[in-house]
Amino acid sequence: MAINLTKGGRVSIGLSRVNVGLGWDPNQGSGQAFDLDASAFMIDASGKIPQDEFFIFYNNLLSPCGAVKGADDDQTGGASDGGDDETIEIDLDKIDNRIQEIIIVVTIHDSEARKQNFGQVRNSYIRIYDGVKNEEIVKYELDEDFSIETAVEFGRLYKKGNEWKFEAVGVGYKDGLDFFVNKYAS
Repeated sequence: MAINLTKGGRVSIGLSRVNVGLGWDPNQGSGQAFDLDASAFMIDASGKIPQDEFFIFYNNLLSPCGAVKGADDDQTGGASDGGDDETIEIDLDKIDNRIQEIIIVVTIHDSEARKQNFGQVRNSYIRIYDGVKNEEIVKYELDEDFSIETAVEFGRLYKKGNEWKFEAVGVGYKDGLDFFVNKYAS
């Protein structure tokens, strides 16, 4: 049975192959299609990505160590029909030894031109599930109203000793993907 987390909640993962599913539904009548993008930043002990290829997004779908495979870009949010809109696959046994944390963010592509924000999106969540058995381990439903935010740090996988854990973050920003690139790039 899956654990439901609240903001700031943490849980041990206990598996080597996990998938990170992200889902959302645009509000009805909110205009143009929503192109939300899931990205992963694989950061080291300094809080930065060791090289550009450790930034996994729609233009770089595989980490150099082969451990993280990014999501194909669902440009409308309509491919899921109530399920995950984008999925990031992670093999924790293959993670480069330098990597201590994997930050999972979702941004709204072209949000300024389309005048879109997370307040126009509902049913947002992140879930971690067994990459082999397809069983959900943990889920965090984003229940805040981010009426001006265009990017959300949903959660993070982090290494504590030899163990990987997940933390539900749920912090919104009024910025785009560039904000995270500037924050985590070396």
